[in-house]
Amino acid sequence: MRNFTDSELERYSRHIILEDVGIEGQQKICDARVLVIGAGGLGSPVALYLAAAGVGTIGIADGDEVDLSNLQRQVIHTTADVGIPKVDSAKNKMLAINPSLTVNTYHQMLFANNILDIIKPYDFIIDGTDNFATKFLVNDACVLAGKPFSHGGILRFAGQTMTVKPRESACYACVFGQPPPAGLVPTCSSAGILGAVAGILGAIQAAETLKYIIGSGQPLYDQLLSFDAKTMNFRKVQLKRNPKCRVCGTDGVKVLHDYEQAVCEVKNAKNP
Repeated sequence: MRNFTDSELERYSRHIILEDVGIEGQQKICDARVLVIGAGGLGSPVALYLAAAGVGTIGIADGDEVDLSNLQRQVIHTTADVGIPKVDSAKNKMLAINPSLTVNTYHQMLFANNILDIIKPYDFIIDGTDNFATKFLVNDACVLAGKPFSHGGILRFAGQTMTVKPRESACYACVFGQPPPAGLVPTCSSAGILGAVAGILGAIQAAETLKYIIGSGQPLYDQLLSFDAKTMNFRKVQLKRNPKCRVCGTDGVKVLHDYEQAVCEVKNAKNP
């Protein structure tokens, strides 16, 4: 059992008094290793909340630098960070919140030839990307490696999320099949995004992560949660794992491959 210092007991006191968390749950959080893929609109609130919660080791992967247009929604970055790698900016804020963390940074894009090595040390993966090519790659890699993960997607006023336990619950490919043809579905950079929508969905993904770590509640397995910020209507769609899924089915993925990336998506491929 971890010996929490007086300072740690005070820092995490609102967790510790929760019946479903307690000292044991907080110890699980402090011992956990979580990878956030994307330090953008979704990754920002996720990283901030996980750091505040005390997740002991957090990895953050993103190949971009902070741009002025990011600041409308990517709340982990500030005006002074423009031009520096997003992973460095994010790490600085996370450690400012909680200096006891270990934050590993990966200033690179993810491809079939590097993603398995990057996700290997982590217990749980968070998909905070904004393009189908990377989302399907993250799904395939997590299924192949047996890593549970949280999918998140946002566009305009809408968001959606599901949590995947590989080969036990429906995966992203069970639900969405294949990436749509390049250019068919708009991206945040072409269609826009209400900044607060990223915060809503990112907070949900952070909650899903913490629930998984402490083993409490009902994660969004076999469920797709979506919401429309215009009406504030939330909806859950029940899902079912496809035994013939090309990724998680009996004859599913054995080797990773990169999916076609739309040219207009490349610049901000890791951060909605």
